[in-house]
Amino acid sequence: MHQPPIKGRGHAIRPNGRFAARDVDFDPELEAGPAPETELSAMQARSIISRNNSPDISFDQSINPYQGCEHGCVYCYARPSHSYFDLSPGIDFETKIFYKPNAVERLLAEWEKPSYVVKPICIGANTDPYQPAEKRLKITRHLLETFLECRHPVSLITKGTLIRRDLDLLAELAARRLCSVAVSIPSADNHLKRVLEPRVPSVSQRFRAVSELTAAGIPVTVMMAPVIPALNDGEIETILEASSEAGATRAAWILLRLPHELKSLFQHWLSEHYPDRAEHVMSLIRQASGGRDYDNRYGRRQRGQGPYAEMLRQRFDAACRRLSLNAADARKNLDVSQFRRPDGRQISLAF
Repeated sequence: MHQPPIKGRGHAIRPNGRFAARDVDFDPELEAGPAPETELSAMQARSIISRNNSPDISFDQSINPYQGCEHGCVYCYARPSHSYFDLSPGIDFETKIFYKPNAVERLLAEWEKPSYVVKPICIGANTDPYQPAEKRLKITRHLLETFLECRHPVSLITKGTLIRRDLDLLAELAARRLCSVAVSIPSADNHLKRVLEPRVPSVSQRFRAVSELTAAGIPVTVMMAPVIPALNDGEIETILEASSEAGATRAAWILLRLPHELKSLFQHWLSEHYPDRAEHVMSLIRQASGGRDYDNRYGRRQRGQGPYAEMLRQRFDAACRRLSLNAADARKNLDVSQFRRPDGRQISLAF
């Protein structure tokens, strides 16, 4: 059933998650009314560090201070995770946000364990650590204060320009070779950005953040993620040139990923915003995914396969060589030798 877009939101629909106990049909006429407000709920984390052994991911440990993301990016591969809460990966993902007020406490508990092995931790691998709620809650900032105090290496991934607030901490971490940052900028087209990432800061503000981070001595990678066939794939060279001008030293790209419920969500969004291109977009995605909407196999889920995916790789690599991007990888040089194990103190934060 047709559901018109909601201004400032990525998805207007509320499809059932894959773990729903029973199917519920939502009537758009009954759902009509004021745009849904964002709801914030505290979630006491039992543990805070997630670990993976995926060969195509550059980090082994990660922290996500938030579940759900108000930025509302229509392509976000974390959307299906809201199904675990019996909530919809659609509009619920961007309006029902969970935050972890005991994140620092749980992190210190992990670091106090004699068995803990120091490896860089990535903050924001799933949902953005600098989404709007962070301005008030400051969970990410408190985590960075803890990383600095204990001299633990950290990397961050964000679209949020609120990261500029934490330049003081990030600069000090970077001066000790304990920090790197990746800023996601998939498009420089203002119209596409508005419908693709409705509550993400503007492209110009994100490039300004890249400039300020690099000026403070912080190694910055610009992520063109995701590359979406027939929508933003023509912008590869433009974004890399702007990234180089802003001072970024590295760049990376990821092909659009459509796990679980995101397949139908994204296709619904395409039919609403780009009906004339929807079939062509999905055709190219399937060409790069072995004939499927999504190939989740390691080594293929990030970059795809086949002639179209290879063409993207060649263009990206050629532009990086021309612009002297990716000459070195600061992430691999993060120092694990400075770590100071916590002394048993528990930092209590009030929210």
